[in-house]
This record gives sequence, C-alpha cells and structure tokens, in this order.
Amino acid sequence: MTTYVPPTRNQSPYLPFGDQRNAQFYGKDILSVNQFNRDDLEYIFGVAKEMREMVTRIGTFDLLKGKILANLFYEPSTRTSSSFTSAMERLGGSVIPINEVRYSSVSKGESLPDTVRTLECYADVIVIRHPESGSAALAAKYARKPIINAGDGVGEHPTQALLDLFTIVSELGNVDGLTVTMLGDLKYGRTVHSLARLLSQFIVKINYVSPEILRMPSEIIAELKEKGVSQSEYNTLDAVLPKTDVLYVTRVQKERFENQEEYESVKGAYVITPEVMEQAKDKMIVMHPLPRVGEISMEMDDDPRAAYFRQMEYGLYVRMALLAMVLGKA
Repeated sequence: MTTYVPPTRNQSPYLPFGDQRNAQFYGKDILSVNQFNRDDLEYIFGVAKEMREMVTRIGTFDLLKGKILANLFYEPSTRTSSSFTSAMERLGGSVIPINEVRYSSVSKGESLPDTVRTLECYADVIVIRHPESGSAALAAKYARKPIINAGDGVGEHPTQALLDLFTIVSELGNVDGLTVTMLGDLKYGRTVHSLARLLSQFIVKINYVSPEILRMPSEIIAELKEKGVSQSEYNTLDAVLPKTDVLYVTRVQKERFENQEEYESVKGAYVITPEVMEQAKDKMIVMHPLPRVGEISMEMDDDPRAAYFRQMEYGLYVRMALLAMVLGKA
C-alpha cells in the first residue's frame, strides 16, 4: 500500500509529471526582480499570454477554484489592489480584501509577522503593500504561504516591473536594442527601481531624466554599471526624446516628501503633451504606472503611442500568471 505524503511548500500535488519549470515557482515568494533570469521571464510571459487568450475567449475559469488570496495593503492602492483582486477572481478564486488597515488589528499595534501568520490561516497566498522597504521580505521570513510584494516603500515593486516589461515586449516585440528613458521622480519611484534592474538583463540603453533632487539612486546606477548597462543622466528631455523607444513617465510623489517646499519646486518639472511628442519617433510607446497628476496631459490619451492604459490591462494577465504559478496551477 502506498502511503500518502502531503506536499511541501515547494512541491505541488497538481503539477504535471516532469514540469520542472512550473515546480520552480510553486510555493515561492515574489519579492524582488533580482530573483528572475531571462528564462524565467520568458516562461512568465508565456503563461501571461495564455491567460490573456483565456480571458478573451471565456472571461473567467476555475483554475484556482477553492484558493483564497489575502490582499494586505498598508498604503492606498487602486490599480494594484484591484488588479490582484480581478486576477484571482478571473481564475475562480476568492479574495480577502484588507485595504484599510486602520480598521484592522494593525491599528491596535499588531506586528507585521503576527498579521501575516494570522492571514495565512485563512488564505493560500498573501499580497502585501507596505510603506517600509524590506517589509515584504520580513513577511516572507515568518510566512508558510507565498508572499507577493506589491510595493515596499521606496524599495521595489516587482510585479509592476514584470508587467512593464511584458508591455514593452507586447507593444514593441522585443527588448534588446531599445532605448528606455525614465522621466520624473527617479529617487522615490520604486517602479523605476525595479524596472531598471529587470532591464539590466537585456542589451538596452537607459536615460534618466529628472530634477537634481530626484535623481536615480547612485547604488542602482552602480549596480547596473557593473552589469555593463549603458546609462546617462539628464535634466531635460529634449536631448533624448528623439532617440527614445520607451518613455517611462512617473509622477512626483507628494507623499514621499517631508519638505513641502521641495515638492512644490519639482511637481511640474515635466509635462508630456502632444506638442512635446512631436519630437518623438512614430514607433515608440509612452508608459506610466499611474496615477498621473498632470505629468501627462489628457490630450495624449488618443495618441496610439500612449500605452499606459493598455499597460494596466497587461498587468492583469501577468498577475494571473504569477498567482497560478505560485499556487502550482500554471
């Protein structure tokens, strides 16, 4: 008689025999873009494309029926929170939404490890956004269930970077050989921190355009330099826009500033308008993690190069893929 041995965190009972690629992600945390190589990215994007086809054809399906996601957000979120909720529900799973932590035990002083250990009693995977860098890694240290980092302070936002790269691949066909210009708040913008690291796996040129006080952190520039990435810094967009394939715009984040005067001095430093875009290539894309607060005019929305709302849709498919992968059902 064969004795049943329950699966461990890294061993799924649902995986097809020999599916080592899927087994590699089962039960794993998604904490940083540094955990992915190019083969991983190709696999993730392949699954994301399948998810897109399934949503287009039938809308929702039961791949994760019976599974529960806990959405734990210590910071306000519209896109990321609703994207994960939609992803889980389209896969047939359920969601525990915790978007207002002031109404939870956290407001009573409960520690992050205790909150995570409580939620994993009810959920199969936990998505967390927290204002402190390293918080997702701390949560993962204490959790038995997979943790997905949905943004930790000014640190990383790995799922955003993955959907950003998937957008570039879907819109332009490839990544190697492209010139990517990052514009705006590069100091506090965790989205550009993660995307820059992810792009370092490709043959790209990266331009950083920002006010002096919002420059890309020197440690990230040094990290990419060690990997041989071509990088340049500018204060104005004019010199680089004509050669740009991907213009990645970020808002100046008021909530990250302790000095209100500093925020006021840089909040309108760059505004993308149809007039500005006359200098840009006909075949290129403008991206933005959203929300925008004036850095891209609404007149740009009808420009076919404006990819920021399509970017949000691509994010749904990437997050569906990640949920299915960490739960062993990809």
